[in-house]
Amino acid sequence: MSDQAPPYWVLISVLFSSQPLSPALAMTLHQAAYELHQRGDGVKEVAGDMLSGRVVNLRKDVALGGISGPAFEAEIDTERGSGVVRFVLTRQGLELMKQQPAEPPRPKYLN
Repeated sequence: MSDQAPPYWVLISVLFSSQPLSPALAMTLHQAAYELHQRGDGVKEVAGDMLSGRVVNLRKDVALGGISGPAFEAEIDTERGSGVVRFVLTRQGLELMKQQPAEPPRPKYLN
């Protein structure tokens, strides 16, 4: 597999969004949801230059036609206002993420 991450439209399928999603926002939501899925956690706070909010693991799988996977909901605040996003991590995307090399651990500084 190449060194580039898979495109966001392979990794995440948006079921509903009250805010327009940029590729960067979609990838931020995907990363938070993927971490929740891997760890089995329920909630993760997200923040960035133009985003704050939280992603909730709904702890259920959903299927819509040929797309299926674990379901998540995000409550976000962006420069365009507050919104809700409901989305699925696709099975294809989860498989692709498993094939990605793990990031090396970040050094921990005592300062």
